[in-house]
Amino acid sequence: MGKRQHQKDKMYITCTEYTNFYGGKRAEIPQSNFKRLPFDHCSLSLQPFEYPVCTEEGVIFDLLSIVPWIKKYGTNPISGQKLEAKSLIKLNFAKNNDGKYHCPVLYNVFTNNSHIVANKVTGNVFSYEAVDQLNIKTKTYKDLLTDEPFTRKDIIMLQDPTNLDKFNVSNFFHVKNDLKVTDPDEEKAMQDPAYHLRSTNLETRETLAELYKDYKGDQLLASTMKEPEAKKTDKLNAAHYSTGRVAASFTSTAMTPATAHEADAIADDTVRYQYVKKKGYVRLHTNKGDLNLELYCDKVPKAGENFICLCKKGFYDGTIFHRSIKNFMIQGGDPTGTGTGGESFWGKPFKDEFRPNLSHTGRGVLSMANSGPNTNKSQFFITFRSCTYLDRKHTVFGRVVGGFETLTAMENVESDPKTDKPKSDIKLLSTTVFVDPYEEADAQIAEEREKELQKQEDERQQASITLKKAKDEQAPKTFKEGVGKYINPTATKRSAAEDESGPSTSTTAVKKSKGKTGFGDFSSW
Repeated sequence: MGKRQHQKDKMYITCTEYTNFYGGKRAEIPQSNFKRLPFDHCSLSLQPFEYPVCTEEGVIFDLLSIVPWIKKYGTNPISGQKLEAKSLIKLNFAKNNDGKYHCPVLYNVFTNNSHIVANKVTGNVFSYEAVDQLNIKTKTYKDLLTDEPFTRKDIIMLQDPTNLDKFNVSNFFHVKNDLKVTDPDEEKAMQDPAYHLRSTNLETRETLAELYKDYKGDQLLASTMKEPEAKKTDKLNAAHYSTGRVAASFTSTAMTPATAHEADAIADDTVRYQYVKKKGYVRLHTNKGDLNLELYCDKVPKAGENFICLCKKGFYDGTIFHRSIKNFMIQGGDPTGTGTGGESFWGKPFKDEFRPNLSHTGRGVLSMANSGPNTNKSQFFITFRSCTYLDRKHTVFGRVVGGFETLTAMENVESDPKTDKPKSDIKLLSTTVFVDPYEEADAQIAEEREKELQKQEDERQQASITLKKAKDEQAPKTFKEGVGKYINPTATKRSAAEDESGPSTSTTAVKKSKGKTGFGDFSSW
């Protein structure tokens, strides 16, 4: 009993009571470790895919990763269930000019929050909005690109932003069980002791460096502490600037200290192209006749060397001109004949070379075909008339100087209006290189380097002779054996006449006058 025993009895529920005792209390849901996989990544390698394929559930893999997995395990790496390679569906993603995946109908760029679907029949990938508006609501189930019929069940959901469970890396079967497929190259690399030490921190690398200085015979440390080989420089490829190793080692403790400035090496191609002063000449033998080409090797050396080297290699032999448009141009250089193949002499695309004095003006201009900036490979085209709007988009590297009647015959061949492919094959049978200025440049460089080496050798010999002569002159001359062998006896003996005429040694020496003992005026201080 007490006066205040009912003072907390209230006619309403407080906020604390609602959230802790009554209907407002929420059940505690354990938060899972959610790790999001981007939509453009392979669910097995966890890296961006290059050749995407998917299962019927919409899980995306890279073809180069999933095929070895199926051969080894025969299961789905996400769920662990049985999976066959024939059940995989090839996907056709569309890219915009910036290299980003987008919908080929609505042109909206795909992100991790986009609703993405695929057509099981064709493999084409669209945004769900496009399929919903143009297929589902209109009930016209035809592919939006190829017009092939399909059913509602053929729509595969690749990414649903409201359901991202299949993108949770933590739930993947191969991640939970730590299953991997190692290729033979990686297994071979794992046998190298340096393979397991690549991801070391700075402190570990410095410790290994100190150990390597003390124990140079240890092969394990030697394999981990190999310094990059410095490129040798000479009079031709030495730059006017240094490698920067002195400044870098002064400001960074991770680098080996360097105290001598060394000239940086200029790229070999840059040195070679400085000696290319002539034009190249090539003849194309086609089934319509011969074409004589003049190549601007002195102005666009990279494109010229690529074309000449491919001709010498026989790369163009037996190929066809796969595209011909009257009053525009004819294109070739693709061994596959589809317009999507071919590669440069170096195996990778090379940069554009635009020159203000080289333009697509006139008939018979030889230029590089590409799929965008700096994507030159092996394909080229020859213009039938001026196309100045192609300037600074395609590299002009030559022109036709002979065989214009052949060019006219090639232009007169009818082409398919849909694909622009000639109805009768125009074949490039073989090529003949008449003038290769790059061989002359290489020979000139080799000759100059040989002269420079000979000059250095002569200077070295002259310096050694001079040094030897100087040492001989500086060395003391011996006159006899034994004690006093360096004393010249002729210089010490005097003649009798000199002794008689000389001053007598018995005379007293002149006495020196005594100086003053006073302080003076301090003028001599």
